[in-house]
Amino acid sequence: MCGIVGYLGNRNALGPVVDGLKALEYRGYDSAGIAYINGGDCRVIKKAGRVEALEKLVRKEKAVPKLALGHTRWATHGAPTTQNAHPHFNHDKTIMVVHNGIIENFQVIKDRLTELGYQFSTETDTEVIPHLIEYHYKQSGSFEAAFEKTIQELEGAFAIVAISSLAPGQLFAARLSSPLVLGVGEDEFILASDPSAIMEHTKKVIYLEDYELAIINHDSYKIRNFDRSADVKKTAEELDFDLELAQLGNFPNFMLKEIFEAPQTIKLATLGRIRPASGTVKLGGLVDVKEKLKLIERIIIVACGTSYYAGLVGEYLIEELAHIPVEVQLASEFKYRFEPFSPSTAVIAISQSGETADTIAALKKIEGRHMLRLGIVNAVGSTIARMTDAGVYCHAGPEQAVASTKAFIAQVCVLAEIGLHFGNGKMKDRKNFLRELDNLPKKAEAVLAQADKIRKIAEKYTHFQDFLYIGRRYGYPCALEGALKLKEITYIHAEGYAAGEMKHGPLAMIDKHFATFAIAADCPLIEKIYSNISEIKARGGPIVAVATEGNRQIKKMVDDVIYIPKTLEQLQPILVAIVIQLFAYYAAIKLGRNVDRPRNLAKSVTVE
Repeated sequence: MCGIVGYLGNRNALGPVVDGLKALEYRGYDSAGIAYINGGDCRVIKKAGRVEALEKLVRKEKAVPKLALGHTRWATHGAPTTQNAHPHFNHDKTIMVVHNGIIENFQVIKDRLTELGYQFSTETDTEVIPHLIEYHYKQSGSFEAAFEKTIQELEGAFAIVAISSLAPGQLFAARLSSPLVLGVGEDEFILASDPSAIMEHTKKVIYLEDYELAIINHDSYKIRNFDRSADVKKTAEELDFDLELAQLGNFPNFMLKEIFEAPQTIKLATLGRIRPASGTVKLGGLVDVKEKLKLIERIIIVACGTSYYAGLVGEYLIEELAHIPVEVQLASEFKYRFEPFSPSTAVIAISQSGETADTIAALKKIEGRHMLRLGIVNAVGSTIARMTDAGVYCHAGPEQAVASTKAFIAQVCVLAEIGLHFGNGKMKDRKNFLRELDNLPKKAEAVLAQADKIRKIAEKYTHFQDFLYIGRRYGYPCALEGALKLKEITYIHAEGYAAGEMKHGPLAMIDKHFATFAIAADCPLIEKIYSNISEIKARGGPIVAVATEGNRQIKKMVDDVIYIPKTLEQLQPILVAIVIQLFAYYAAIKLGRNVDRPRNLAKSVTVE
C-alpha cells in the first residue's frame, strides 16, 4: 500500500526513482509523482493513474538531478486525483515530502497552521508535513532540526521522506509503524518502502526501526531516535532477495507465474526442515526458544486476509498434531478486544510482507506481557520478523501479484511443520505424514497439469454474479480462501461458508442463478458433504466441485468436477488452493480484469 523511493548519488536520480516506483507497483496505488532538486530549485511532477503515464512526463525533463524522491499513492485522505498525489510541498515549493501511512492529528496541525496564515490546496493529511517543517525551520534556521521537530509532533503511522532546496544535498527520512529501508550502494543511497525497489542497485541495506530518522548526505548517513533525541549506530546488512525470482519470465502476468511456482514453494518451505526417514522436523528459527515452547498451553494466531485463512488451517493442524488448543483471530479485531493472557500463551503472527499494520499492532498489544511472540513471514528482515522472539520464514520468494497465492501454500506448509514440532511425537504416524508432505510438490505439478481443463470450467461460470464456496473441516478455510480469491480479482460476489451451516440461512439464496463451489475432497465427513451438495442441487443450483481422484460418485451429483491427487486430509488445502487460485485466475482473465493489480486493493496493507 503506497510506495516510496528516494535517491541521492552521482547518477541521474530520475532513473532509479522511476525504476523503483515500477518495482513497487504491485503494492497497489492510484496516482504517482516525483520531485527533484536541480540547481537549487525544486521541481515536482505528478499524475493520477499508472507509473507509465508519469514516466512519459519525466522523460521530457532535461535536468540531470542527483537528488530525487518518488511516490505511488493509495488514497486515504482525499480522492485519487493529480492534485492529491504525492509529493506534497509548502507554498514556496522549497520543501518536498512523500508519506506512507496516516497522520492522525493532521487536522489539529492544519487548524493551527491555518491560524498562522498557512494555506493548503489538497484534501490530504500529508500536506501538513512540509508546512510544519517550514514553520519550525523559520524558528531554528536548521532544516535538520526542523525535520526532527516536525516528526516528533506527528501522531499515527508513517514513513516520511523529504528533500528541500533549503538543504539541497541531503535526503531526510523517518519511520513509525510503516516500513523504510536504506540501500547503501557505491557512491549512492537509495531509500524505499520495500527492498524490491533497491535490490537492482545494491544488496547492502539498513532497516529503519520505529522512531528512527535518517539524514543522508552524498558520502555518509546519520540515524537518530527521534523519540529519545539520540543518535543510533547502525551498519548495513546483506539483503536476502533473489532478483531473478522477481522477474516475470515467460508468463503473461505475475499471478499465473506465482501459481505455477507452487511446487517450488512447497519445496522451499520444507527444504532442510522435514526428515521423513527419521520422522523428525527441524525448525532452526525456533531453537532459541525451545525451552519456552515446552511451557506453552495455548496458542493464538493473529493474521489478516489470506494469512488469516491459512491460520484457520493451522488451527486444525496444530490441535490435531500437537494437542494444543488454538484460537485464530483477525489482527484488526485482536487489537481492540479484551481477554485474559498468561505467559503460557504463545502468539503466532502470520504475514506475507511482514509489514501488515494490523498484525504489527496485535503484536504491540502484548508487549511487556511476557508472552512468547512467534512469526511466520515471507519477507526476511521485515518488521514482524524483527519484533517477534522467534519464527519460521516461508522462503516463498517475492510475491508480486496483489492476490496472494504462494504465501498461502507456504504458510500452510510451515504451520504443518510447527504442529509437528510442537507435538514432539504426539502424532502416531509422523513418518507417513512427512513422506506425504515430501511428495506434495509432484502432486502439485499434477494439479497444474490440469490448468487448461480448469480454465474451460472457469470460463463457463463467468456470467454468474454470485458464488457460494462450501467445505467442512480442512475444506472450510479453503472455501473462505476460494471466495476471497474470486471476489478479489473477478469482482464477482462470493461467500465462503461452512457446509454444515447451509440450512441455517444460505440455502435461501440458492437458485439456478446462484453457483456453488464445493470442496469435496475425501475426508471422514464426505457423506455429509454429499448431503449438502444434494440440498443445493435439489434447488437448481449449479455446482463445481473439487474432489479426490477416483471419486466417481461426485460426477453424478455436480455439473463440473476438478480432481486433485489423493493425499492426507491435513495436506489437502495445499492442493485445493492451487485449484481455487486457477479457477479465479481464469475467470478474471475471461472477464478482462487486471489480475495483478485488482481495483481498490494493495499488496502490503501498511495502514489500519
